[in-house]
Parts: sequence; structure tokens; C-alpha cells
Amino acid sequence: MSDSLKEYKEKRDFGETPEPEGEITGRRSFIFVVQKHAARNLHYDLRLESGGVLKSWAVPKGPSMDPKVKRLAVPTEDHPMAYHDFEGVIPQGHYGAGTVIVWDSGTYRNLKGDEVSLGENLEEGHATVWLEGEKLRGGFAILRTGGGKKPRWLFFKMKDEEAMPGTDILVERPESVKTGRSLEEVAEQEKPTDMKDFS
Repeated sequence: MSDSLKEYKEKRDFGETPEPEGEITGRRSFIFVVQKHAARNLHYDLRLESGGVLKSWAVPKGPSMDPKVKRLAVPTEDHPMAYHDFEGVIPQGHYGAGTVIVWDSGTYRNLKGDEVSLGENLEEGHATVWLEGEKLRGGFAILRTGGGKKPRWLFFKMKDEEAMPGTDILVERPESVKTGRSLEEVAEQEKPTDMKDFS
């Protein structure tokens, strides 16, 4: 079996970054995480478990609970399962340098049924999942809108009883669900002593 974490590992020096190296794992329950990441530009990383790894997208403007709001989602390399609770500071000079918090996490189920994997849905260009997070709840869609080497995807809330039209969950709940800390608190508390300010 090919290592779907190859690109992830090639971009990192695990002797210097606190990120987990990780391996491909097999699980029966499915987890998701959204990490708030203050790199060169502030963005949110959506990660969904599939095939023993975390399928990942960078969502520049972050998720929304308003079905009218559709967010661009840019696919990134698969991440190891151990990354789901990573919170800390990636040192300057390393890929993704900046502060990361676990903005939301929980479990999900595939709305297209157990007989089809999320990976298969993504290959077809359309997945729908029900998130059970602390902040994000209900149905969400991930839709590919273009082809080519760098396809564009959209991530958005579906209309259901969990929808919250007219709200901004990013403003209302900016903190980590893991520790309750803000990005600034993590940056200050975990910043390497030889690291210059990256903000």
C-alpha cells in the first residue's frame, strides 16, 4: 500500500517541529477536526478521517453555520491521525510556521451511507457528512467545482435543524475546544525561546 502521508512527511523535519510524525491507522469510528492556524495568513484547516489518515483542506475564511455562506476549501496533503489534537507553535523556517489551536473537533458520519467510503465520495467530487462537534453540528457538504491539477472545492452548511442563519461562529467561539486558549495565548505560552515574532 502506498504511503498517503509521504507528502506530509517530506515537508517536515520532525526533529525540530512539535507536529506528530504519525502512521496510517485503521479505525471504525470517524473523527473530524478544524484547526485554526495563524501561518502567513490566518486560516482554518478542515480534516476528516478517511482511510486511516486525515483528509485535509485549508479553508481561508473558516467554516460557517449559515447555509447561505459557502467557503472555498483548498485541498492539502493528508495528515496522520495523531494530528487531530495537535495544538502548539510550528517554528519559523518550517512548513506551516505559526500557531495552531484545535478550534473544533468531534465525530462525523457519512450521509451517503456506510456502504460508501468518504474517500470514494471525494473521488466523485461530492461528499456530505453530519458533524457532531462542540461548535459545528449538522450536515455539511464538500463539493468540487473544478478539475485540473488544483481543483476548487466548496465547504458549506446544509439546511437542517442545526443551521444558524445570520451568525458568525468564528467570532462567537474563537477559542480552542481542547484547552480553552486563544491563538495569542498558545503563541505566548509555547513559543520557542529562539523564535522571532511571526505575527
